[in-house]
Amino acid sequence: MGGGVRDLLLGREPKDFDIATDASPEEVRGLFRNCRLVGRRFRLAHIMFGREIIEVATFRAQAGAEDGSGIEVEEGGRLLRDNSFGTLEEDAWRRDFTINALYYSIEDFSVADYTDGMADIEAGLLRVIGEPEQRFREDPVRMLRAVRFAAKIGFRIDEASEAKIFELGYLLDDIPAARLFDEVLKLFFGGCALQTFELLRHYNLFQYLFPQTDDELAEEENHFPHTMVMRALANTDIRIAQGKPVTPAFLYAALLWEPVRQEWLQRQEEGVPEQPALTQAAQDVIGLQIECTSLPRRFSTPMQEIWAMQPRLAKRAGKRAWRLLEHPRFRAAYDFLLLCAETGEVDQALAEWWTVFQEVDDEQRKEMVRKLTPKRSRRGGRSSNKKAAD
Repeated sequence: MGGGVRDLLLGREPKDFDIATDASPEEVRGLFRNCRLVGRRFRLAHIMFGREIIEVATFRAQAGAEDGSGIEVEEGGRLLRDNSFGTLEEDAWRRDFTINALYYSIEDFSVADYTDGMADIEAGLLRVIGEPEQRFREDPVRMLRAVRFAAKIGFRIDEASEAKIFELGYLLDDIPAARLFDEVLKLFFGGCALQTFELLRHYNLFQYLFPQTDDELAEEENHFPHTMVMRALANTDIRIAQGKPVTPAFLYAALLWEPVRQEWLQRQEEGVPEQPALTQAAQDVIGLQIECTSLPRRFSTPMQEIWAMQPRLAKRAGKRAWRLLEHPRFRAAYDFLLLCAETGEVDQALAEWWTVFQEVDDEQRKEMVRKLTPKRSRRGGRSSNKKAAD
């Protein structure tokens, strides 16, 4: 059902397959010993086969068809709980978008389509099922999903849904920060992060995920726009396409760098030393960010280390270059330095120096470091004694 059927019809390889059934979650658990039930808002059955998890959902009933105990809606329209079960056709009308409401039957190998999803696939249209405002109020995250699917498969969002996205983005403020963190990973780690970012900005949704960054992007520096975020997202897409690892720590480091950098510069102007100023700026920016999207410590700690190493990478004299090279975050910090060089924030020569330093042998490294030291400093006491004698 859903995305797997959609991707097959589009000639894409599905990421996974979800199952829908008329059996209740408890009945599914009774059939499979390797099953566990998850979720309060939407009760699902997860059947585990080794590392693989097959998600099984029970057909949902249409709104208003509940027995009084399965659906809970808050005053503003947000759906808090939806565990009232119904038929296949009712379930189709409870899905978010028409192209995700397609069901493949293993009984007769047919596709069930109750919402004209096939026609929308042919038209390249992403359309909300039902009245857009009601569906977005039920779950504001659907607006982010609309952007993600539009970027992923290249569909356009239909006009009625699009108008409500522009109007109702503020509803994302009421979504728990932990859930929005999960959505950020889906948005930017799907292989089309740059296009997703551009759509988020177009629909004014990025501001609800990264308000500090959005404020900085609205400003120019020396009459040039800030490009770090776009370069980082483009780099993320390239790495995913090449099968290379990506990490939320590096992505968040890039997404939050501009507000951190501005805070860092401001604190230095106020007289705070360079490294403490950077630490304070990082803590303040992170403190505000986690009010919007949570940021687990396993990601925030390495992110701060990436930032902290940036001024240190410019100080290479003596044994410093070797110590930095051995730092566990060196590679991530170096990659971040390359991004800063691409945007013109740091001298390209510094990035090139570190690129060469990693590739040569120890003797060549010693020579590279020796060349960094001014001649007068290398002469040491001889230069001073000569001056005193004169």
